[in-house]
Amino acid sequence: MREGCIVGVGETDYCRKPGSGKSHLALHLEASLAAIEDAGLTPADIDGIMPQAHMVSAEELAANLGCENLRFQASITVGGASSVAALLTAAAALDSGMANHVLIPVGMNGYSGVGVLEHEIGRDPSIPGEAIQRDYYVPYGFTAPAQWYSLIARRHMHEFGTTHEQLGAIAVTMRKHAQLNPKAVMCGKPMTLEDYLASPLLADPYRLFDCCIETDGAAAVVVSSAERARDLARPPVRLLGGGIGQPYPADEITNRKDLYRTGLTLAAPRAFADAGVAPADADFAMVYDCFTFEVLQQLEEAGFCKRGEGGSFVEGGRIELGGELPVNTHGGLLSEAYVIGMNHIVEAVRQLRGEASGRQVENAELGVVTGWGDFGDGSIAILAR
Repeated sequence: MREGCIVGVGETDYCRKPGSGKSHLALHLEASLAAIEDAGLTPADIDGIMPQAHMVSAEELAANLGCENLRFQASITVGGASSVAALLTAAAALDSGMANHVLIPVGMNGYSGVGVLEHEIGRDPSIPGEAIQRDYYVPYGFTAPAQWYSLIARRHMHEFGTTHEQLGAIAVTMRKHAQLNPKAVMCGKPMTLEDYLASPLLADPYRLFDCCIETDGAAAVVVSSAERARDLARPPVRLLGGGIGQPYPADEITNRKDLYRTGLTLAAPRAFADAGVAPADADFAMVYDCFTFEVLQQLEEAGFCKRGEGGSFVEGGRIELGGELPVNTHGGLLSEAYVIGMNHIVEAVRQLRGEASGRQVENAELGVVTGWGDFGDGSIAILAR
């Protein structure tokens, strides 16, 4: 972990159209080349590649980019926790000497083509959790993530008094931040709390605007050692600490002894201890927002507030720009784009470089990025300039 620095970031445009005209591979290549160029490197310098979500292979990317010296490759399979988990794995590879510069791209035609859900878990019985979903969820009409995760959200509302308005505060904040981000799909489409409350109820308590958007697009980062980062084009963003964890059982929700204990519950304390900082030290947080309640729950389990207090924590502008803890300043998965959370890492880097024009967190020095995957897999990275 002491070796990892993010030295380059890149993105494609994000869109929700019948077809972007670009394949999964083309999207990966575009974002990857942008990240490599941002770092001041060439494709020949890249000797590690970690594609996520099984959309393309490291071999395809190496052949098309011209990475002639590939000696490390890996893919992480913890769903939406994979992008942050890959960042930590890349740092470990650098620390061990297995690679010098690791490229981590994520991309897909999530709107116009086959979505990540169908690609990863839709029809493959070898994927963890597929048999449980097939045998115990699908026969009872629970066929989509909004339905699965609604179980935890509804229980939290029953136990702690969390309200629709508090979930709405998260959705409205993400949309508000998107208005400051020209790349966000929802830029130019403001939303009020009244708009949120009027949206259709899909899986109680989730309404339409509680759910992240599906998009076409890609994002990528390049990770290098601290020693090599000093000689590159951009100010390095240091990885101070991180962690990965899974709930128990990992692939089933209703039989857990503690419904709120997720992978982040395990990973966050270790990450903050390794980094030598506390949640209160963070200048911002990029929290994986597949659904609004998952933001609230991760804020609790990461230690930004106590369990049960997430509802009050997100009220009153506290998570908005200018608030105590700005969250997802780019608009997040709810309002910028869905690329399995890699755009959260990209935004964190831009904030720490001071490059988030129009939405810059003043004097940002320390940021936290989380991932949420499958039925509660968790990952967290603590980044500093």
